[in-house]
Amino acid sequence: MSGHSKWSNIQHRKGAQDAKRGKIFQKLSKEIYKAAKDGGGDPETNAALRLAVDKAKSNNMPNDNVDRAIKRATDAGQGDNFVEVMYEGYGPNGIAVLVEGLTDNLNRTSTNVKVAFNKNGGSLGEKGSVNYMFDRKGYIAIDREGLDVDEDTMLMSVLEAGGEELETSDEVFEIYTEPQDFTDVRDALTAAGYTLDQAELTMVPQTTVAVPEDKIQTFKNMIDALEDDDDVSEVYHNAEI
Repeated sequence: MSGHSKWSNIQHRKGAQDAKRGKIFQKLSKEIYKAAKDGGGDPETNAALRLAVDKAKSNNMPNDNVDRAIKRATDAGQGDNFVEVMYEGYGPNGIAVLVEGLTDNLNRTSTNVKVAFNKNGGSLGEKGSVNYMFDRKGYIAIDREGLDVDEDTMLMSVLEAGGEELETSDEVFEIYTEPQDFTDVRDALTAAGYTLDQAELTMVPQTTVAVPEDKIQTFKNMIDALEDDDDVSEVYHNAEI
C-alpha cells in the first residue's frame, strides 16, 4: 500500500460526481435497498445497511431518500431483486480494473460494461484475472487543512483506534484498516474528535501501473463510462496517473 494514495483519485472524481448528484443518489438507494432487503431495515443490527447509510450520508443524500429506500425494501411484496456483480478487466498498458455493480438485469449490465471496456482500449478478463492484485481494506481520510495535529499525534490516535497503517501528505491523513476493524476504527476516530472526510470499505491495489501519456484520456474515458452506468457501484484500478 505504501506510496499509493486514494485521495487524488477521490478529488479527481468529486467534481464530475457533483454534476451527477441525482445519479449518485440513485446508486446509493440501490445499495441501501439491497442491504435492507437481505438483512432487515435496522442499521443497528444490520452492519451492511449501516455502512450503506453512512456512505449515503457522506454523499449528502437526504434522509427522506434513505428512509424511502429502506421502506421499499422492507415492505412486503415491494421492490426488485438486485444481485451483486463483479467484473474484472484491463485498461491500456495492462491496467487492472475491478467493477462492482448491483443489478436487476445481468444481461444489460454485462453488455454495458463490456462496451465501456472495448470502446476505450480495454478488455474484459476472466473471473479472478485481476482480483488478486487488490486487497480489501477500510479507508479513512482526514483533511489536514485547519487541523492542528502533527503526524506523530495522528499515528498514536490511529494505533489506539486499531488502525493498520497511516499515510501522510501535506493535504491529508490516510488511514487503512482491516475490513473487520473498519467500523470500530472509524467510530473511535470520530469519538476522538476528528472529522472524517472519507470513510469506506474499498479495494486497494498492491502495486500501481503508469498510464502512457497518449493513453491517459482514453483511460479516463473508460472509467467515466463505467462510473456513469446506473448499475455500477464502484470502479477500482491500479493506474498511476
